[in-house]
Amino acid sequence: MANLVDIIKKTEQFFRQKGIDSPRLDSELLIGSVLNMTRIQLYMNFDIPLSEAEISKIRTVVRRRANREPIAYILGEKDFYEHTFYVQPGVLCPRPDTETLVDAALSLIPPDEEFFVADIGSGTGCIGLSLAMQRPKLKLYAVDTSPQAIQCTKENVKRLNLSSRVGVLQGSFLSPIPPSRPIDMIVSNPPYIPTREIQTLAPEVRIHEPALALDGGDDGLDCYRELIRQASNRSPRVLILEIGMGQAAALFSILQGFGFNPIESKPDLAGIERVIVAHRVIR
Repeated sequence: MANLVDIIKKTEQFFRQKGIDSPRLDSELLIGSVLNMTRIQLYMNFDIPLSEAEISKIRTVVRRRANREPIAYILGEKDFYEHTFYVQPGVLCPRPDTETLVDAALSLIPPDEEFFVADIGSGTGCIGLSLAMQRPKLKLYAVDTSPQAIQCTKENVKRLNLSSRVGVLQGSFLSPIPPSRPIDMIVSNPPYIPTREIQTLAPEVRIHEPALALDGGDDGLDCYRELIRQASNRSPRVLILEIGMGQAAALFSILQGFGFNPIESKPDLAGIERVIVAHRVIR
């Protein structure tokens, strides 16, 4: 009968052969999920034998990961900022780089004042809900066109007990939000991958994640143009956008054309321009 450490080592080796970027970590996370153990508990129980039933369940999740299915889909969750978010297939998995956007937004949201935020293209809801968890007087509309994303956001609203301060709306950009509703801040991580580059992405993204959340058109900027156009008619104080590598200059130009100023970019942990913060003076 195989013991735990043997299965972990074999799984790690298998993942390495399949080109998985983090074979050891993924092995431990998946096996831990099957055995209902944390990674620390795995290390404390390396020598325990595993039953055939347990090994069979492990094989099932290992095959899914070997087929390059994102580990967040297999686990059904992903850590982001200070919380764990429910994730399901058909919804973009939260990325660590997006935490740069949350930091930028929090620096501009008063901690003890009522403040209204619109999260456009909410996906799991990780951006807007992270802001709401940090600012107890913040009110949020989370908007997405995808039924799967709406379902996912609603589940995370429920899990984080934010139903009293968050409205989840299905629709395109700002159109579902009542015109009479003042918006202090718009945050968004829209699709920004140029269409021609989709096929160059990692299999986890290219095959499994939704094209709707990735494909930004010929130059990657289609969604920005429409969101910025609509935002210019709603007079938010600030618009905060995640961007792709090399897109900052083009976004500066689009934003300035719609009256946003001043505008600044913020780098992620790798030093890449990842977020644009665009202010608008309300007269």
